[in-house]
Amino acid sequence: MTPLAERYRERLPLTEATPVVTLGEGSTPLLRAQRLGERAGCELWLKWEGANPTGSFKDRGMTVAVSKALEEGARAVVCASTGNTAASAAAYAARAGLPCLILQPAGAVALGKVAQARALGARILAVRGGFDDALVAARELAARGTHVLVNSLNPYRLEGQKTAAFELLEELGGPPDVLALPYGGGGNTCAYATGFAEAGRGTPRLLAGEAAVRAETLATAIRIPEPVHRADAEAAVVDSGGAVVPLTDVEIVAAWLDLAREEGVFCEPSSAAGLAAVLKEPPRGERVVCVVTGHGLKDPEAVERHADTPVEVDPDADAIAEAAA
Repeated sequence: MTPLAERYRERLPLTEATPVVTLGEGSTPLLRAQRLGERAGCELWLKWEGANPTGSFKDRGMTVAVSKALEEGARAVVCASTGNTAASAAAYAARAGLPCLILQPAGAVALGKVAQARALGARILAVRGGFDDALVAARELAARGTHVLVNSLNPYRLEGQKTAAFELLEELGGPPDVLALPYGGGGNTCAYATGFAEAGRGTPRLLAGEAAVRAETLATAIRIPEPVHRADAEAAVVDSGGAVVPLTDVEIVAAWLDLAREEGVFCEPSSAAGLAAVLKEPPRGERVVCVVTGHGLKDPEAVERHADTPVEVDPDADAIAEAAA
């Protein structure tokens, strides 16, 4: 598979001197969601970003950010993260041979994401406070020149993430009518808007699904009280004729279970926020793409809380048939 950075090199800020750090990101599946589309009254597709190497869309931007960091002589990278950025940064830093420092809000990161970053050798510090506190500290450290910040404030991150828009145009033959996605920090919303604008083939209406109570949502990946890209993301939504859709945790969990049980796509709860927005405000009769941002193995605790538990039975066909009825 051609690395994302090579596939779209002419559209990215890369030079002949850029050492491309890749794990085979991009070229993720676009899946037709027949059952859920019938319920919503639209032609529904799922852009399955959990198929990226570390299990989330963050890899699209991280390949570019770490490649440029290596080109520019970085000695280490740093990020604040609720989990997916941490896993991605740790993997690409390891691939590049760079130390990686991760600042995570204490007690607010899903187990699967912490496990990834730990296994990949990153230095992890649990910051007493929320994501916003961790990001302030990461930015201050980067300002000292010892580390390169690889959060989405790094412009190379969004450059890489915009390539998902190019893929959708290639896969569909044009833009969808509606693009629905989770709204956490807002960077991915900005990246898609940039990608469609640069391609010059029209921009879909953007539906950005956010947690109604950001600071307390069970959807940890979008538990970001103050989105750093709020102004640009919401301007992109307005310009597209779309909307920011506030969602309860009940609505997010319902969409998460629907994706798994009706379409076979196991994502983390936050990744279902785009679908939750579509089901809440169905764009009937239109072609809709929901961006499903991260794999379900990122947040196994969610399964314990919200899915059926196994039933213990004797190894007897009659007992099994009775229990399965």
